[in-house]
Amino acid sequence: MTTISARSGSRARKHTADFALRRRELLSAADDGLDEPEAPLVLGREALEVAMAWAVIGLFTIVFFALVHYMALILIPVTLAVVVGLILGLVADRLGRLGVPRFGIAIILSSLVFLVVFLIANALAEPVATLIQEGPNFVERSYDRLMPFLERQHWLNISPATFQNGPMSMDKLLENSTNILGVVTSSLTPAIVQGLIFFAALLLFLYGRLRLRRTIILAFPRRRQRLMAIRVLNAIDQVLGYYFATASVVYFCLGIVMTLIAWACGLSMPVLWGMFAFLSSFVPFLGITLMTISVAIAGTLTHDAILLALLPAFLFFSVHLVMENLIFPAVMGRQWEINPFVVFLAILFWTWMWGAVGAMLALPLSLILMTVLSELFPERKASPNLPG
Repeated sequence: MTTISARSGSRARKHTADFALRRRELLSAADDGLDEPEAPLVLGREALEVAMAWAVIGLFTIVFFALVHYMALILIPVTLAVVVGLILGLVADRLGRLGVPRFGIAIILSSLVFLVVFLIANALAEPVATLIQEGPNFVERSYDRLMPFLERQHWLNISPATFQNGPMSMDKLLENSTNILGVVTSSLTPAIVQGLIFFAALLLFLYGRLRLRRTIILAFPRRRQRLMAIRVLNAIDQVLGYYFATASVVYFCLGIVMTLIAWACGLSMPVLWGMFAFLSSFVPFLGITLMTISVAIAGTLTHDAILLALLPAFLFFSVHLVMENLIFPAVMGRQWEINPFVVFLAILFWTWMWGAVGAMLALPLSLILMTVLSELFPERKASPNLPG
């Protein structure tokens, strides 16, 4: 008992001494104007591990996108086939409820896609062939028509001598046009290969779409996770199907209006202009910009008066503006929205990665990503506005 009491007293005296020492340190720090003695900042092991983790993520991201760019010949048609298959998902489900077998659904829908692509290519074949054949004459007519206008713009310092010598001469322009045709011809074979991969991937994706959905859902071990996967997949099908069905109807009407504008304003091949208006509208921002500039150039080559020359471009831009900002939002409502700045950055990125096809895929991929995020984080669901 005496030993235990001695030990207890020793511990009490030690705690009292420690408390007194701590109190003196605090009073000394207070005299120096500090609340606590400041501990030295040491770069710990945890900070290094965090930095290492972010470095690994950054390296993995760089390698991933490098592979995406390197494997573009295969990934472009496969990704396009998956996106088109998801867009046709609602139609495939409806055909399935009518009793059509899976292989029949795949054959019907892939054949319809092939038919649409064939009709568009057939409609563009003759005008493009005419443009190639009449290329030199077109360049000369453009030179004769635009030269007086450029000479009046003194700040440009352009004269007929500019187009007689140097890189802007007629010979150089014709030579460059020949080089462009060579590039197009050399790219024809990869385009055919990608087309075959696209249709094969689309057929197989439509055939195994339900089985692939089931595999993705059953890959999650818990019931709540499987329900989340079902909700995400259904939301992706609904968003892509409803958006592109609505967009196709609206842009088809825009193509008809553009055909009438081209016909009324005297532009050649008005049906071709309507088709260009329909296709370019599926690429937000860039499509409308390129289409308006092209119509303005065509009007300048057709009419001498500057106001009459720019009238078709002004009418097309005004109609497109009304459809995108009034009609399209009224039909779509505010169910799915995407930040226009995010879509613009996505277009720039995928155009840099995959060219023109990447620009077309930027909006569908953005829709898929935003749909997944909104379903995984419903409490943070914010509706970005679908741009045109």
